[in-house]
Amino acid sequence: MANPFSGSTQREDDIVMGEWRSPQQMLHDQTYDGHVSVHDDSMAEGLGLLGAPIEGPTHFSQLDLLAYEMFGDEWFVTGCVSSHFENMVIEGEKVKAFARQVGDHTAEAWAEKENGDCVLTASLTVKEAKTALSERLVAAQEKDLGELFIIDRLELGMTTGPDNATLTMDEHNGDMYPFSLAEKLTSITEPCRWYSDHNSSPWQLPVVPSEMLSVMGHRGGSHLPVRGPSVGLFIDLEVRRRQPVLVGVEYSVTHEVVAMGQSRRVESYWTRSSIADIDGVSVADVLLHQGVFKASYQGYPS
Repeated sequence: MANPFSGSTQREDDIVMGEWRSPQQMLHDQTYDGHVSVHDDSMAEGLGLLGAPIEGPTHFSQLDLLAYEMFGDEWFVTGCVSSHFENMVIEGEKVKAFARQVGDHTAEAWAEKENGDCVLTASLTVKEAKTALSERLVAAQEKDLGELFIIDRLELGMTTGPDNATLTMDEHNGDMYPFSLAEKLTSITEPCRWYSDHNSSPWQLPVVPSEMLSVMGHRGGSHLPVRGPSVGLFIDLEVRRRQPVLVGVEYSVTHEVVAMGQSRRVESYWTRSSIADIDGVSVADVLLHQGVFKASYQGYPS
Protein backbone atom coordinates (compact mmCIF):
# COMPACT_ATOMS: atom_id res chain seq x y z
CA MET A 1 0.00 0.00 0.00
CA ALA A 2 1.28 3.48 -0.84
CA ASN A 3 2.71 5.59 1.98
CA PRO A 4 -0.16 7.79 3.28
CA PHE A 5 2.16 10.56 4.54
CA SER A 6 2.89 13.56 2.33
CA GLY A 7 6.19 14.41 4.04
CA SER A 8 9.53 13.01 2.87
CA THR A 9 12.39 11.35 4.73
CA GLN A 10 16.11 11.02 4.17
CA ARG A 11 18.64 8.38 5.21
CA GLU A 12 22.22 8.70 6.37
CA ASP A 13 23.70 5.26 7.03
CA ASP A 14 21.24 3.59 9.43
CA ILE A 15 19.46 6.79 10.51
CA VAL A 16 16.18 7.91 8.96
CA MET A 17 15.18 11.55 9.45
CA GLY A 18 12.37 13.88 8.55
CA GLU A 19 12.39 17.50 7.46
CA TRP A 20 12.71 20.59 9.63
CA ARG A 21 9.26 21.47 10.92
CA SER A 22 7.84 24.44 12.84
CA PRO A 23 5.22 23.04 15.25
CA GLN A 24 2.39 25.37 16.18
CA GLN A 25 1.15 26.22 19.65
CA MET A 26 -2.53 25.32 20.08
CA LEU A 27 -2.93 25.64 23.86
CA HIS A 28 -2.78 29.41 24.34
CA ASP A 29 -6.37 29.24 25.57
CA GLN A 30 -6.00 26.12 27.70
CA THR A 31 -7.50 26.42 31.18
CA TYR A 32 -7.92 24.13 34.17
CA ASP A 33 -8.80 24.71 37.81
CA GLY A 34 -10.10 28.12 36.68
CA HIS A 35 -6.75 29.50 35.48
CA VAL A 36 -4.54 29.50 32.40
CA SER A 37 -1.82 26.88 31.95
CA VAL A 38 1.95 26.93 31.40
CA HIS A 39 1.18 27.27 27.68
CA ASP A 40 0.09 30.87 28.31
CA ASP A 41 2.93 33.35 27.76
CA SER A 42 2.34 35.32 30.97
CA MET A 43 2.10 32.17 33.11
CA ALA A 44 5.28 30.76 31.57
CA GLU A 45 7.12 34.01 32.23
CA GLY A 46 5.97 34.00 35.85
CA LEU A 47 7.46 30.52 36.29
CA GLY A 48 10.82 31.63 34.91
CA LEU A 49 10.48 29.84 31.55
CA LEU A 50 11.81 31.27 28.29
CA GLY A 51 8.34 31.23 26.78
CA ALA A 52 5.13 29.23 26.58
CA PRO A 53 6.12 25.69 25.52
CA ILE A 54 4.44 23.84 22.69
CA GLU A 55 2.60 20.80 24.00
CA GLY A 56 4.96 17.81 23.99
CA PRO A 57 2.69 15.33 22.16
CA THR A 58 2.80 17.63 19.10
CA HIS A 59 6.26 16.24 18.32
CA PHE A 60 4.90 12.69 18.10
CA SER A 61 3.56 13.40 14.61
CA GLN A 62 7.12 13.82 13.33
CA LEU A 63 7.90 10.43 14.85
CA ASP A 64 4.81 8.86 13.21
CA LEU A 65 6.33 9.58 9.79
CA LEU A 66 9.58 7.79 10.66
CA ALA A 67 7.86 4.90 12.40
CA TYR A 68 5.63 4.23 9.40
CA GLU A 69 8.67 4.02 7.14
CA MET A 70 10.19 1.37 9.41
CA PHE A 71 7.11 -0.63 10.46
CA GLY A 72 4.48 0.09 7.78
CA ASP A 73 0.76 -0.38 8.50
CA GLU A 74 1.59 -2.23 11.74
CA TRP A 75 2.48 1.15 13.25
CA PHE A 76 -1.19 2.11 13.36
CA VAL A 77 -2.18 -1.31 14.74
CA THR A 78 0.24 -1.89 17.66
CA GLY A 79 2.61 1.09 17.46
CA CYS A 80 3.92 2.75 20.63
CA VAL A 81 5.77 6.06 21.15
CA SER A 82 7.52 6.16 24.53
CA SER A 83 9.19 9.49 25.20
CA HIS A 84 11.11 11.54 27.76
CA PHE A 85 10.93 15.30 27.13
CA GLU A 86 14.33 17.01 27.44
CA ASN A 87 13.86 20.67 26.37
CA MET A 88 10.76 22.69 25.60
CA VAL A 89 10.08 24.16 22.17
CA ILE A 90 8.73 27.68 21.70
CA GLU A 91 6.56 28.50 18.67
CA GLY A 92 8.81 29.65 15.83
CA GLU A 93 11.59 27.20 16.63
CA LYS A 94 12.23 24.37 14.16
CA VAL A 95 12.45 20.70 15.05
CA LYS A 96 13.79 17.67 13.17
CA ALA A 97 13.14 14.04 14.15
CA PHE A 98 15.54 11.11 13.76
CA ALA A 99 15.23 7.34 14.25
CA ARG A 100 17.41 4.24 14.04
CA GLN A 101 15.92 0.75 13.93
CA VAL A 102 17.63 -1.51 16.48
CA GLY A 103 15.45 -4.61 16.23
CA ASP A 104 12.60 -6.17 14.28
CA HIS A 105 10.07 -4.41 16.52
CA THR A 106 12.10 -1.59 18.05
CA ALA A 107 13.71 1.72 17.06
CA GLU A 108 15.36 4.47 19.06
CA ALA A 109 14.34 8.02 18.20
CA TRP A 110 15.11 11.60 19.12
CA ALA A 111 14.27 15.14 18.03
CA GLU A 112 16.50 18.21 17.94
CA LYS A 113 16.23 21.96 17.54
CA GLU A 114 18.38 23.87 15.06
CA ASN A 115 20.82 24.83 17.81
CA GLY A 116 21.40 21.14 18.58
CA ASP A 117 19.36 21.03 21.80
CA CYS A 118 17.62 17.69 22.28
CA VAL A 119 13.83 18.07 22.42
CA LEU A 120 13.04 14.47 23.33
CA THR A 121 14.37 10.92 23.33
CA ALA A 122 12.03 8.02 22.61
CA SER A 123 11.52 4.44 21.60
CA LEU A 124 9.27 3.47 18.69
CA THR A 125 7.98 -0.08 19.04
CA VAL A 126 5.36 -2.47 17.70
CA LYS A 127 3.94 -5.76 18.99
CA GLU A 128 4.32 -5.14 22.76
CA ALA A 129 8.11 -4.67 22.67
CA LYS A 130 9.86 -3.15 25.70
CA THR A 131 9.65 0.65 25.73
CA ALA A 132 11.85 3.55 26.80
CA LEU A 133 9.69 4.39 29.83
CA SER A 134 9.58 0.85 31.23
CA GLU A 135 12.69 1.33 33.38
CA ARG A 136 11.91 4.99 34.21
CA LEU A 137 8.54 3.97 35.64
CA VAL A 138 10.07 1.18 37.76
CA ALA A 139 12.71 3.60 39.08
CA ALA A 140 9.99 6.12 39.97
CA GLN A 141 8.03 3.46 41.84
CA GLU A 142 11.09 2.59 43.93
CA LYS A 143 12.00 6.15 45.00
CA ASP A 144 11.26 7.62 48.41
CA LEU A 145 8.42 10.12 48.02
CA GLY A 146 9.51 12.58 50.69
CA GLU A 147 6.98 15.05 52.08
CA LEU A 148 4.38 16.10 49.52
CA PHE A 149 2.19 19.23 49.62
CA ILE A 150 0.41 19.34 46.22
CA ILE A 151 -0.16 15.69 45.34
CA ASP A 152 -0.34 14.48 48.95
CA ARG A 153 -3.96 13.36 48.54
CA LEU A 154 -3.09 10.93 45.73
CA GLU A 155 -2.57 7.24 46.43
CA LEU A 156 -1.00 4.50 44.34
CA GLY A 157 -3.75 2.50 42.68
CA MET A 158 -6.27 5.36 42.88
CA THR A 159 -8.60 5.26 39.85
CA THR A 160 -11.11 7.58 38.19
CA GLY A 161 -13.55 7.08 35.34
CA PRO A 162 -14.66 5.67 33.05
CA ASP A 163 -15.23 8.82 31.00
CA ASN A 164 -16.12 9.31 27.35
CA ALA A 165 -13.06 9.26 25.07
CA THR A 166 -14.68 9.43 21.63
CA LEU A 167 -12.76 11.65 19.20
CA THR A 168 -14.78 13.25 16.41
CA MET A 169 -13.57 15.42 13.57
CA ASP A 170 -15.34 18.69 14.46
CA GLU A 171 -16.00 18.57 18.21
CA HIS A 172 -13.79 20.73 20.44
CA ASN A 173 -12.04 18.79 23.15
CA GLY A 174 -12.84 20.91 26.18
CA ASP A 175 -10.90 23.41 28.29
CA MET A 176 -7.81 21.20 28.37
CA TYR A 177 -7.61 20.93 24.57
CA PRO A 178 -9.57 23.85 23.07
CA PHE A 179 -9.44 22.73 19.46
CA SER A 180 -10.99 20.08 17.24
CA LEU A 181 -9.24 17.30 15.33
CA ALA A 182 -10.08 19.14 12.08
CA GLU A 183 -8.32 22.24 13.41
CA LYS A 184 -5.31 20.20 14.51
CA LEU A 185 -5.02 18.64 11.05
CA THR A 186 -4.68 22.07 9.45
CA SER A 187 -1.42 22.60 11.34
CA ILE A 188 -0.13 19.08 12.02
CA THR A 189 3.58 18.81 11.21
CA GLU A 190 3.20 15.60 9.16
CA PRO A 191 -0.04 15.42 7.16
CA CYS A 192 -1.37 11.92 6.48
CA ARG A 193 -4.41 11.20 4.34
CA TRP A 194 -5.51 8.39 6.68
CA TYR A 195 -6.17 10.99 9.38
CA SER A 196 -9.10 12.48 7.47
CA ASP A 197 -9.98 10.32 4.43
CA HIS A 198 -12.03 7.26 5.34
CA ASN A 199 -11.92 6.05 1.74
CA SER A 200 -8.14 5.60 1.78
CA SER A 201 -7.82 4.28 5.35
CA PRO A 202 -7.43 0.48 5.57
CA TRP A 203 -10.06 0.53 8.34
CA GLN A 204 -12.72 2.52 6.43
CA LEU A 205 -12.57 5.26 9.07
CA PRO A 206 -9.91 7.92 9.72
CA VAL A 207 -7.18 6.79 12.13
CA VAL A 208 -6.23 8.86 15.20
CA PRO A 209 -2.70 10.38 15.08
CA SER A 210 -0.38 9.42 17.94
CA GLU A 211 -0.40 12.94 19.37
CA MET A 212 -4.20 12.91 19.57
CA LEU A 213 -4.26 9.69 21.62
CA SER A 214 -2.96 11.82 24.46
CA VAL A 215 -5.86 14.23 23.91
CA MET A 216 -8.31 11.31 24.07
CA GLY A 217 -6.78 10.22 27.35
CA HIS A 218 -6.71 13.59 29.10
CA ARG A 219 -9.03 16.14 27.48
CA GLY A 220 -11.46 16.01 30.39
CA GLY A 221 -8.74 15.85 33.03
CA SER A 222 -8.28 12.86 35.28
CA HIS A 223 -10.38 14.25 38.21
CA LEU A 224 -7.61 13.41 40.67
CA PRO A 225 -7.37 15.43 43.92
CA VAL A 226 -4.27 17.46 43.04
CA ARG A 227 -4.19 20.65 45.12
CA GLY A 228 -4.52 23.94 43.30
CA PRO A 229 -4.45 26.35 41.77
CA SER A 230 -1.19 24.92 40.47
CA VAL A 231 0.45 24.60 37.06
CA GLY A 232 1.79 21.42 35.48
CA LEU A 233 3.97 20.24 32.61
CA PHE A 234 4.51 16.90 30.84
CA ILE A 235 7.79 15.12 31.69
CA ASP A 236 7.31 11.67 30.13
CA LEU A 237 4.62 10.36 27.80
CA GLU A 238 3.91 7.01 26.20
CA VAL A 239 1.01 6.18 23.87
CA ARG A 240 0.55 2.52 23.00
CA ARG A 241 -1.97 1.08 20.56
CA ARG A 242 -3.32 -2.44 20.88
CA GLN A 243 -5.49 -2.06 17.79
CA PRO A 244 -6.23 0.81 15.40
CA VAL A 245 -7.91 3.72 17.20
CA LEU A 246 -10.45 5.33 14.87
CA VAL A 247 -12.17 8.69 14.60
CA GLY A 248 -15.86 8.70 15.49
CA VAL A 249 -15.83 5.32 17.26
CA GLU A 250 -17.14 5.23 20.84
CA TYR A 251 -14.45 4.69 23.48
CA SER A 252 -14.10 5.28 27.21
CA VAL A 253 -11.06 6.05 29.38
CA THR A 254 -10.13 5.05 32.94
CA HIS A 255 -7.20 6.60 34.85
CA GLU A 256 -4.97 4.96 37.46
CA VAL A 257 -2.18 6.49 39.57
CA VAL A 258 0.86 4.22 39.14
CA ALA A 259 3.73 6.27 40.67
CA MET A 260 4.48 9.54 42.49
CA GLY A 261 7.57 11.56 43.34
CA GLN A 262 9.26 14.95 43.38
CA SER A 263 12.34 16.90 42.35
CA ARG A 264 13.70 20.31 43.30
CA ARG A 265 11.15 22.23 41.19
CA VAL A 266 8.15 19.89 40.88
CA GLU A 267 6.02 17.29 42.54
CA SER A 268 5.03 14.69 39.97
CA TYR A 269 2.80 11.71 39.39
CA TRP A 270 2.37 9.00 36.78
CA THR A 271 -1.05 7.97 35.48
CA ARG A 272 -1.99 5.16 33.13
CA SER A 273 -5.09 6.01 31.11
CA SER A 274 -6.67 2.94 29.53
CA ILE A 275 -8.82 3.55 26.45
CA ALA A 276 -11.39 0.81 25.83
CA ASP A 277 -14.10 0.11 23.28
CA ILE A 278 -17.79 -0.35 24.12
CA ASP A 279 -17.14 -4.03 24.95
CA GLY A 280 -14.48 -3.07 27.50
CA VAL A 281 -11.60 -4.31 25.33
CA SER A 282 -8.43 -2.22 25.71
CA VAL A 283 -7.46 -0.50 22.45
CA ALA A 284 -4.76 1.89 23.74
CA ASP A 285 -2.88 3.04 26.85
CA VAL A 286 -1.57 6.52 27.63
CA LEU A 287 1.16 6.58 30.29
CA LEU A 288 1.78 10.14 31.49
CA HIS A 289 4.31 11.50 33.97
CA GLN A 290 3.40 15.09 34.74
CA GLY A 291 5.04 17.53 37.08
CA VAL A 292 3.36 20.29 39.09
CA PHE A 293 5.53 23.37 39.64
CA LYS A 294 6.05 23.96 43.36
CA ALA A 295 6.42 27.69 42.65
CA SER A 296 2.93 27.78 41.12
CA TYR A 297 1.21 26.65 44.34
CA GLN A 298 0.61 29.57 46.69
CA GLY A 299 2.16 29.07 50.08
CA TYR A 300 4.36 26.13 49.11
CA PRO A 301 6.86 25.64 52.00
CA SER A 302 10.33 26.98 51.16
